[in-house]
Amino acid sequence: MRERLRKREPENETEKRNKKFDQIMGFLHIFFVGFMTLLIIYLFFIMVVDVGKYRARAKSQRVGRIFSMRGDIFDRNGIKLATDKVYSDVYAHPADYDHSPEELAKLLAPLLKMHKDVLLQKLKKPGPVITLKKDIDRSTAKEIAKLHLREISLGKKNTREYPQGTLAAHVLGYYNFDADIANGVEYTAKDKLEHVINTVKYQKTRDGKIIYDFTTDPVATTTNPKGENVTLTIDAAIQHVCEKEIEKMVKEKEALRGTVLVMNPKNGEILAYAVYPTFDPNNYKKATPLQLKNWTLTDVFPPGSTFKTITVASAMDLGKINEHSTVLDTGKTTIGKWEIKNYDYDVHPYPGNITLEYLFEHSSNIGSINIAKTMSPMEFYGALKKFGFGAKTGIDLPGESSGLLPYWTYWDQGIHATMSYGYGTSVTAIQMISAVQALANNGVKVTPHVIKYSQEEYDNKIHHIQVVKPETAQAITRLLAAAINNGRTIVKMDKYNVAAKTGTSRKPKEGGSGYTPYMYTSTIGYFPASDPQVLIYVMVDSAKVGAIWGNTVAGPVFHEVATQVARIMNIKPDKVTPKQKKQTKEI
Repeated sequence: MRERLRKREPENETEKRNKKFDQIMGFLHIFFVGFMTLLIIYLFFIMVVDVGKYRARAKSQRVGRIFSMRGDIFDRNGIKLATDKVYSDVYAHPADYDHSPEELAKLLAPLLKMHKDVLLQKLKKPGPVITLKKDIDRSTAKEIAKLHLREISLGKKNTREYPQGTLAAHVLGYYNFDADIANGVEYTAKDKLEHVINTVKYQKTRDGKIIYDFTTDPVATTTNPKGENVTLTIDAAIQHVCEKEIEKMVKEKEALRGTVLVMNPKNGEILAYAVYPTFDPNNYKKATPLQLKNWTLTDVFPPGSTFKTITVASAMDLGKINEHSTVLDTGKTTIGKWEIKNYDYDVHPYPGNITLEYLFEHSSNIGSINIAKTMSPMEFYGALKKFGFGAKTGIDLPGESSGLLPYWTYWDQGIHATMSYGYGTSVTAIQMISAVQALANNGVKVTPHVIKYSQEEYDNKIHHIQVVKPETAQAITRLLAAAINNGRTIVKMDKYNVAAKTGTSRKPKEGGSGYTPYMYTSTIGYFPASDPQVLIYVMVDSAKVGAIWGNTVAGPVFHEVATQVARIMNIKPDKVTPKQKKQTKEI
């Protein structure tokens, strides 16, 4: 009996294991049947119900955009300043070789202008794709395409070129297709230059070949669409004159750098924007940081005596003085522990009560201080803010600085006084010309710009602000023109009444208090004074040779540029009997 029980026990264990195995197999059977059923249903939906959706997705994976080009950039007269040039790279695909490397080398070496043995070595390199040569021109690419070599492909690419070389380099900027890096107008007008209308799409195979079907336009696939063109306000002829004159003066005076800005004061269009040192945008990678930097937008400096026009205009517009007012000029004064003198104190130690015309002609620091005292710090600060100091002008170029204008509550007697003759604030070159533009345009400040806009764009981007009353602007213009005509300055012109002011200011040390031994010299003015057509600003940084004043360094550049611009623009003279006087220095 016991023996039977012992035999029965193993049989029961075996049955249990068999039963459990059958259950698992049954479960797996049901699982796989269910999985196959779901898979069949899923495939049914893909292949029958949603076939259109997946066909569209498959098609989109083969769709590629036509190779596109950036738009061109022109000056205001249609001279091309920037354009795209198309080059091709030549590739070999060893897996598709229908010809031996030796045969290919024999065919391609003459076209690629490469030694046959050098090309053969490249063709024998391992790998799926071999680069044979980069940047071949369009005609060479056509000759290679005529060979109909299946194993050779051509990859097109854009290169940005600047036909006029260094002309207007800091306005145009540069563009790098590979890294998508831009500067200047190439950056600010990027959206327009790259905006392609009616972009054509087409299907391509894995290896980049176009798939032609009934919907494919064969003409469209061989045409490179192009972005929109951009026209600048720059006049290439005036730009050339400005670049030539500022380079000549910087070299003659062994200066660090210089700029000439020419503007139409009536609408804010910049006719020339010369910055020296400059660079060639075709080879911008070889340029130094100093050459690439448009410091006229980024760097600030004390404007010096050119700022006196703003001081007098501010007080006049606030009703503190009028065109016929006189102001006491004691020749020198003491504020705190600082003694301030006129530049010509040794010649005119105590001018007494002076007219505003005399103030401009002799560039009186003491007269400017006393006029500033007629305004409270809050009033003076408010007037300067209206002129745009301490804020960006909004010019359509990248990297603009706001300048430095301390809030009026931080002004002490020293800041209030030095502000009057251009030392209490620091400005950019574009801020200075923008402020004086308002005086040349009946008191209306217009946003400076280098791009020609459509009327709709102009209305959105260009702002007109009444800075001072028209009578104030006209009075300042008359005073400045009279000061130039009565003075002995190289800025004076034979055929035109010029409303201008020269300036000289000491150059502050970088990152610290005190001044360097160097000077900023400048001249700003507009003509004809009776109906201003042109506004010119010249600034030279750190001249080292000869007499260093605004009249002796920036003045000659202003005079030559003004003479050439008047000829180019055929401006009608407003002076009939010019007075000839000996030219002497004026700060």
